[in-house]
Amino acid sequence: MGNEQVGESALLAGYAGQPWLVEERDACGVGFIADQQGRKSHSLIQSALRALGCLEHRGGCSADQDSGDGAGLLTAIPWSIIEQWWGLEKGTKPLPDGVAVGMVFLPSMESAAAIARKMVESELQADGFAVLGWRIVPVNPDVLGIQAKANQPQIEQVIVQPATPETTQLDLDGLDRELYLARRRIHNAIAQVVQSAASAETTALQDFYICSLSVRTIVYKGMVRSAVLGSFYLDLQNSAYTSAFACYHRRFSTNTLPRWPLAQPMRLLGHNGEINTLLGNINWMMARQSDLEHERWGDRIDVLKPIVNADVSDSANLDNVFELLVRSGRSPLEALMVMVPEAYRNQPELADKPEITDFYEYYSGIQEPWDGPALLVCSDGKMVGATLDRNGLRPARYVITRDGLIIVSSEAGVVAVDETDIVEKGRLGPGTAIAVDLENHEILHNWEIKQKVASQQPYGAWLQQHRYELPRQPFLDTPQLLSDELLRQQTAFGYTTEDVEMVIEGMAVQGKEPTFCMGDDAPLAILSEKARLLYDYFKQRFAQVTNPAIDPLRENLVMSLAMELGPRGNLLKEKPEFAHRIKVESPVLSEPDLQAIQDSDYKVASVSTLYAVSDGPGGLKHAVERICQQAVQVVSAGNTIVILSDRLRPGTRPDTHPDHQGQGVSETLTFVPPLVVIGAVHHHLIQQGLR
Repeated sequence: MGNEQVGESALLAGYAGQPWLVEERDACGVGFIADQQGRKSHSLIQSALRALGCLEHRGGCSADQDSGDGAGLLTAIPWSIIEQWWGLEKGTKPLPDGVAVGMVFLPSMESAAAIARKMVESELQADGFAVLGWRIVPVNPDVLGIQAKANQPQIEQVIVQPATPETTQLDLDGLDRELYLARRRIHNAIAQVVQSAASAETTALQDFYICSLSVRTIVYKGMVRSAVLGSFYLDLQNSAYTSAFACYHRRFSTNTLPRWPLAQPMRLLGHNGEINTLLGNINWMMARQSDLEHERWGDRIDVLKPIVNADVSDSANLDNVFELLVRSGRSPLEALMVMVPEAYRNQPELADKPEITDFYEYYSGIQEPWDGPALLVCSDGKMVGATLDRNGLRPARYVITRDGLIIVSSEAGVVAVDETDIVEKGRLGPGTAIAVDLENHEILHNWEIKQKVASQQPYGAWLQQHRYELPRQPFLDTPQLLSDELLRQQTAFGYTTEDVEMVIEGMAVQGKEPTFCMGDDAPLAILSEKARLLYDYFKQRFAQVTNPAIDPLRENLVMSLAMELGPRGNLLKEKPEFAHRIKVESPVLSEPDLQAIQDSDYKVASVSTLYAVSDGPGGLKHAVERICQQAVQVVSAGNTIVILSDRLRPGTRPDTHPDHQGQGVSETLTFVPPLVVIGAVHHHLIQQGLR
């Protein structure tokens, strides 16, 4: 069936709509099925596979029409199948307690696979586990497309048990935590071997990947179409494969090429849509790595770094951070609230739920949102849940039946349910969530989830005690500046006649935003014969045009310019002092705003970005180095906010306010462009472990 092609005429038969809609592919498909009572069954797996098959139109395929971008299931470990294998291996000897199962993609080259197995066993042993054996996962490669078959890994399951006094005393959560650490050690060790590229075998090790390693959950996935996942993995056809839940996903690859490891679900979650804040999320996660600490990890936390990797997909990075939070003690639902907050500032339903707003406000200065549009589903084996991001631009429907079956999906009707059996159905709205507690047999709705999470700590009291909200400052008096001096300042900062007449004049006189027709007939800055601003050399990574425009004025329900200044606390722990920040309503600060920040109880230092024109072409480089060194000095001295100013003379004391020094830029002094100096200081402080 894998190579059968369905003709266009068959697809269009009986369809009255536009023909092109039948071939439409986009956005990924995702969802979950769970039994509220925790009853395991093979029929649930079959329903999940049928639901997944209904999402085929959401996924992508290569030119061979059979190599899918990816499809997969995240379920409970099918212990009956593992026990069947164990019986063949060990006869009547029972399966030991505390056993974990890892789903592993090994290199197709057997000699490289042997190296990988040995390294896996070695690292697991070092972490207090013993490998009981390797189970070859039965598959049917005939259903694969040409590209998927060419890249097909060897797929095996490693069966593991705790083997030291320390690991044998751990509960299931503790074992999953140690297995997470062991898995990171394994990947780090293999990555070091791959970098050496000493032989064909070591190069082939780059195909190694652990889909899951847990005492509770397992992931079956691959570069297949959703319709053939169950045909490829023969385990999924086995009536002994039972589970009380299943998360399913059909991938449409957007920002990475399809690969077996990048199919979803990942280890704990899967999502459709895109994480459009990905670059910022990766940069900030790398910036905060030096501050991460938790008693569960101690000095072992370095094994978990780097948390994120720019070379993998947005989904993989999202899952990496999500898993870090969960293994550090957060519930999956709390981790979702931290990473994917709803738009809470203008949410009328939160008026009588201040604890939820306080939770989001506390974390707004610690963890930046991972913004979609996206629908996320997740499970750690104890619960299964789903949430939409704040925009709510991805559909999410749910159905609850009389016998406690809950079905959540990006499409309605993926599982056939008699209307008379439905007790509740609906959709998830922007920022809302739904979950099933598999241990307590409860279905949890949005506000119930969030109030439970937000009531764990007195976030409101912490904010009231430690956070300072910058009050609105009076407008400056109209500055008096001679025409010659104004022209010199405009020239120094790169203003053109067009900027003044078409942008600034309308904003100043009429109070309206500048509007232009689309198009830019000016040459690229790098090819221009005229002097151009540094900003002109940079472009957006993608083009986006909306009508009407999306901005915090028109879309104030989901957008805000408010931000917080000050140190970002440790993401892995909650402390009252982590709320010690300054909240500002806009990133654009006036002179009175700067003065108010300078006069606050926070330790603020200023560093001059000016340097002498006489320093010549090399002056810029030396100035940036000097500014970076001064920034390290003032931060090391305990200052939590650094003002980089072109209003200060070089050598001015750090506690001097910029406005006290006059205009700054002159015929003898020029400035380092803010884009350069902010980026340089930011990354230098990260390198020094101070950001």
